[in-house]
Amino acid sequence: MFPPARTALSLLLSSLLSSSLLPAILEGQTASRANESGAARLKVDLLGVFAHPDDETGVAATIASLSHGSGRSIAHVYCTRGEGGGNMVGTQSGPALGILREIELRDALRGLGVQQVHFLDKADFAYTESLGVTLERWNHSDTLGRLVRVIRTLRPEVVVTMNPAPSPGQHGNHQAAGWLATEAFEAAADPNQFPDHLRLEGLSPWRPRKLFYSGAAANPGQALSIALTQPLPDGRLPVIVAAEALSNHRSQAFGSIAQSTWFRRTTNQWFTPVCSVLPIHPTETDLFQGLPLPEALRACPPRWDGFPVPETIEDPDLFFVPRPAVARYREFVRVHRIAHAAQSFQADVSVVAGQETSLSLFRGRSLAKGTVQFQTPPGWSARVISGGRVGITAPTTAREDVTLLAWVGDHRASVRLHPVPFLKVPRIASLPWNHHGEDSAWMALPATTIGPELSWQGRSDGASDCSGQFRLGHDGKHLWVEIQIRDDHVVSNIETNDIKGHWRSDSVELCVDPSAGAEHTLGCWKAGIFPFDRSGQVRGARDADADPGPLETHSLGTRLLSWRTAAGYTLRALIPLRELGLKGKSGSGAGFNVLIYDGDKVDAQPGENINRTRLAWSPRPGVQGRPEDWGRIVLE
Repeated sequence: MFPPARTALSLLLSSLLSSSLLPAILEGQTASRANESGAARLKVDLLGVFAHPDDETGVAATIASLSHGSGRSIAHVYCTRGEGGGNMVGTQSGPALGILREIELRDALRGLGVQQVHFLDKADFAYTESLGVTLERWNHSDTLGRLVRVIRTLRPEVVVTMNPAPSPGQHGNHQAAGWLATEAFEAAADPNQFPDHLRLEGLSPWRPRKLFYSGAAANPGQALSIALTQPLPDGRLPVIVAAEALSNHRSQAFGSIAQSTWFRRTTNQWFTPVCSVLPIHPTETDLFQGLPLPEALRACPPRWDGFPVPETIEDPDLFFVPRPAVARYREFVRVHRIAHAAQSFQADVSVVAGQETSLSLFRGRSLAKGTVQFQTPPGWSARVISGGRVGITAPTTAREDVTLLAWVGDHRASVRLHPVPFLKVPRIASLPWNHHGEDSAWMALPATTIGPELSWQGRSDGASDCSGQFRLGHDGKHLWVEIQIRDDHVVSNIETNDIKGHWRSDSVELCVDPSAGAEHTLGCWKAGIFPFDRSGQVRGARDADADPGPLETHSLGTRLLSWRTAAGYTLRALIPLRELGLKGKSGSGAGFNVLIYDGDKVDAQPGENINRTRLAWSPRPGVQGRPEDWGRIVLE
């Protein structure tokens, strides 16, 4: 039954008005700001500090609510243009990809209602989990100065940024964005820091009123929950507006996020208060509660230090020396007095399963002296090697993280231990290369299984969906690798002129760290190998390592071979040890990992990101960028 003409016309007008309401509101806001001048034109309510375009995803719905719903003026600043990322819509890479991603970002921010976007013009050089190498590549002081300039210019009331904790899976660039924003909270208010801003650029010191990390990094009782259930003036929910805006990041596979059920079901987003000039209560539901401050207060009001200091059952003077990234973070938390924001962070140390790993136990500034007593998990053992040097041995089959306790007198320390696997690589005279199939020489080598349970992202539906096994050997000059992959849908969607971004398709990544436990991959050999490009050839490229680029030009001695099998496919690689940074001597060790990428989308478009499941011999979120968590091998 058709509605009456008047009703239909009313519905049509209502729909048109609704769909055009947000742009009209934004145009009105823009017009009102255009009438302002000088410092008033630059002033914003909120500044978001991020590493790459699309990093605003975790706060996008809140931004949409604040801009479209509350009329807040918002600016974002990005450390990079994302030129080191992948590209799911074309072949652009490097600076050309940065241009594309900036265009996508500006379209996305327009939809979110973000009125200003600024860049610190730092390089997105590779995926890394290392904050240290990020700040080194970015020139820490220069980047901080650029961010302080933005804060002093825009004078935001609230700053929202990313969590700088070195948690597994947290990009080192993301850590750096949060680290720099935390430093800038103090530095922008200090006239002695970057004084040329004041002397030459007409700026004044400014302290943001509140700084938040996105997510509930602290205990839930200390994090703010921002509700997203209130419709915006056009009747849509903030998550719908955010999803449609974020879909502009097509090069990063966000094109279908508007149809994503998990995103559309989001009812709230969490923020952890880090620094403030006002008391913050756990019951707050507004990032701007108590703001703006009375005009009588100075531009740089004193910081409020009433956040609770977490209680600890450990003696701070007795501790195991952690990973360098963790030690750096602990010092950062202490210096900036933000221990409350770091409560949920769990530090750990990698230990080699079946081998003794040496750790240092400190008392104050020196190695601990005296009798050390241990409480070890079942199957684990611990002993004192020498004063303050402790040997930890994990079971050969250890996979789960455990906690070790140690006492020196009445003082207690604990350390979280993350076991990584270990293999001996047998020496061989030679192996057949071009023979396809289960050759007896290869089959004589011991096989190591990567089962579907060893997932570090996504989920395998079983061994036939995604699993594998590999064999290693060496002849003193080369490392021989064979990987047999079980995959029920082998996809080859990579063009012959697009051999990069192996995570987009079915592929295998081989990782070798000659230092056996480096903080980052920039001194490693790390290559993604497509078993078949669209012409059917096996191709590979080094990625985020010491010399990234196609294997045929950046690892000249490496040879690859692949073929299809009834269960999936097999890969072989012959890699000169010298290209890996290894010597062929017996007892030489290295970090090593095999990563399996599975997509299963048989009708994938060329270059499309079909990543669904990621497995590894030594799995952990973000493990491709953290050699400390790779397994270990020793040449026999």
